[in-house]
Amino acid sequence: MTQTAQPIAFGHRGHDHQTCIADALTRAEAVCAERGLRLTAIRRRVLELIWVNHQPTKAYDLLDQINSERGNAAPPTVYRALDFLLEAGLVHKIESQNAFIGCAVNHDRNPPKFFICRECGRAAEIQSTDIDDAIASEAEQSGFVVDHQTIEVDGLCANCAQR
Repeated sequence: MTQTAQPIAFGHRGHDHQTCIADALTRAEAVCAERGLRLTAIRRRVLELIWVNHQPTKAYDLLDQINSERGNAAPPTVYRALDFLLEAGLVHKIESQNAFIGCAVNHDRNPPKFFICRECGRAAEIQSTDIDDAIASEAEQSGFVVDHQTIEVDGLCANCAQR
C-alpha cells in the first residue's frame, strides 16, 4: 500500500506557521517525556529557531542567533543541542547543505526524504513507502545491506515554478 502525503512546508495556502512551531515544540516535549529525556532551554530554543521557517538552517546561523539573544554561547553548545535533537528524531540533517530542518513525522520504518527548492530554499519532508519499498527490494535482490539512506531531491516548489 502506498503512503503519500502532501510534502510538509510546500503547498497549501493558509499555513499557520505559529501553530506549526507550537506543534513542533509540543511534540518535542511529548517525545522527551516519553523517553525520559530533558528538553533544556537551549535545546528548546535551537529547535524553535530551526522551525522559524521551512528552510534548512546551518549550525553557525543558529549560534549567531543564540549569541544575539543570550551572549557568548560557544559552538559546542549548539552542536550538542543539535546532536540531542537529531538523536531524539526532532530534526533532520540535510546532508547536501550541512544544515538542519525540523521533523514533524514519526519515522518508525521509513527514512526521511526531502524536496529542496533551489529558488526559495525551503525544504519539504515527503512520505512515500513506494520509494522505501523499491530501495529495500533492490537491496535484497542484490544482497546489499543498507546502513544509511539520504534522499534529497532538488528542484522548484510550486510557488517558485509558477513565477
